[in-house]
Amino acid sequence: MQLWRSLQDVPADLGRTCVVIGNFDGVHLGHQHVLRRARELADEQGLTLVAVTFDPHPMAVLRPEHAPGTLTTMEERAELLGEAGADAVLALPFDMEMANWEPDEFAQRVLVDTLHAVQCVVGANFRYGCRAAGDVADLRAYGAGHGFDAEGIPLDGGPQVWSSTYVRTCLAAGDVAGAAEALGRPYFVRGIVVKGDQRGRELGFPTANVPTDLLTAVPPDGVYAGWLTRRDTGETFPAAISVGTNPTFEGVTVRRVEAYVLDRTDLDLYGVEVDVAFVERLRGMVAFDSIEELISQMHADVGRTREVLGVA
Repeated sequence: MQLWRSLQDVPADLGRTCVVIGNFDGVHLGHQHVLRRARELADEQGLTLVAVTFDPHPMAVLRPEHAPGTLTTMEERAELLGEAGADAVLALPFDMEMANWEPDEFAQRVLVDTLHAVQCVVGANFRYGCRAAGDVADLRAYGAGHGFDAEGIPLDGGPQVWSSTYVRTCLAAGDVAGAAEALGRPYFVRGIVVKGDQRGRELGFPTANVPTDLLTAVPPDGVYAGWLTRRDTGETFPAAISVGTNPTFEGVTVRRVEAYVLDRTDLDLYGVEVDVAFVERLRGMVAFDSIEELISQMHADVGRTREVLGVA
């Protein structure tokens, strides 16, 4: 699966394509529904399936004060789009110049001149071009005169339509199970494990400390049951996950994600890239009066994690 970062990166000999367009943040079930239809068309007609997305999110350029936290980095998004059926991903570098392209200019530059589109599949609510002036009907009309067919797919989900906004709303409320339902998989954050203050190790619960970007959507402070996956080996381990600043100890002000792999004190994860996936919220973050109370609660959290994940 190829990731192109600009129109200029697209090979001149690409050939005919089927194109899907969207922000695709999170690549949730609604996105996957659109990609399934596009994959069908691509296979029927022998086309390369290209997913077109934007980096950064258009809102980060047009109204940065209202830009949403991202559910996926571009690399993660490309990986998930590939798993959902895309042969290649074109991440258009969104800026004010592109924001001012009229709908027809966008379609001509991207779909006709660069991707040689024969088919284009989008969500039924798709908007594009300057001030989001273009819609599916406009795309279909332009395609009729420029060699491609356009299809709008009804939004998937129910009773709540799946959307990246819905996933972010679930995460903000700590409803990681609801987010997982919309995504079709547990929500995860990815990062390279760094050395923390090692208090967990001193307490008998060594944790993998995973820094997160300030722009990344992270569930609210609390303790969660979930999984830790090593990106280097593919191994997946059950984990109790803490999000927050650890209020029992003074002087900790940096919000972080820490994962304790159940029953494992022998893992050396420093410098290893991992995915930390959230399955269920167990409780909020609490400041304990003593270390003994904290350790007792940590044992209880581990027990509850075993129950949620169904591990011995």
